Amino acid sequence: MHSPEVAAQHTISVVIPLYNSAAMLPELMERLARVLPTLTDEFEVILVNDGSRDESWPAAKKAAKTYPFVHAINLMRNYGQHNALLCGIRSAKYATTVTMDDDLQHPPEEIPKLLAKLDTGFDVVYGTPASERHGFWRDLASQVTKLALQNAMNIDVARDVSAFRAFRTLLRGGFAGYSSPYVSLDVLLTWTSTKFSSVTVRHDTRKSGVSNYTFWNLVTHALNMITGYSTKPLQLASVVGLVFTFFGFIVLVWVIVQFFISGSVVPGFPFLASIIAIFSGAQLFALGIIGEYLARMHFRTMDRPTYAVRADTRTDA
Repeated sequence: MHSPEVAAQHTISVVIPLYNSAAMLPELMERLARVLPTLTDEFEVILVNDGSRDESWPAAKKAAKTYPFVHAINLMRNYGQHNALLCGIRSAKYATTVTMDDDLQHPPEEIPKLLAKLDTGFDVVYGTPASERHGFWRDLASQVTKLALQNAMNIDVARDVSAFRAFRTLLRGGFAGYSSPYVSLDVLLTWTSTKFSSVTVRHDTRKSGVSNYTFWNLVTHALNMITGYSTKPLQLASVVGLVFTFFGFIVLVWVIVQFFISGSVVPGFPFLASIIAIFSGAQLFALGIIGEYLARMHFRTMDRPTYAVRADTRTDA
């Protein structure tokens, strides 16, 4: 019997990137096996092992043998959560895709809430925790990442983005040809639709291990999003250049006025050194931003893959 919370019948592909989650995977699969049949008759779970250093791949293969609806993919190395998600999404065969973490913090029992909200006319729905505490620095980095997302996605719901999401699989058509090694799934989804929403869901504590997203991981991800999907940094460099040009003009006027009023130039090496340092810093700042964009163009010309698959239980004998 299907859940009364879901207004329309869905066919569901659940995509889960795995990284050092062998200890948690059995419980996660048991809970999914209980929940999904109550929602639809057609569903699958796609497990993408993203270069785990533990026994996650053997655990994923075991899950594929135990549950007929499981499809396991093993990547050649660790490419990152969003790259692994993109791999799984491209393998999805059903109309609705649900993504979630492998650490049991996203309860499978909350999936009906995402689907019910999706049925009200949205294309993407995020499951936002009512409260989420990871410590000061991790929370700060999360806020920086969400600000970067808001800038790159240009939608109001960007501050509610989470890895627990449901969306219509047909949206992947908008980024079918995407091949950059830098991936932000949330930004890619905005290439196809602007119908985003969120719903409050329960957020459980991690039962084993520690989060693989550190402060610096999140900051790096934020910088990748800003420079990878937006021209705002280049515009900022232009503004900085304009401001310091205006500042230099003001200094020049001041020097000339001082000369005509007192008959002497502005004295002192410290003044000159300070002005040179300020303008040199502004130039290096602008060059650094331009360098980031050139580096991305360089990696594009190298044709680095978004991911590479080592093994696939659906196609391998």
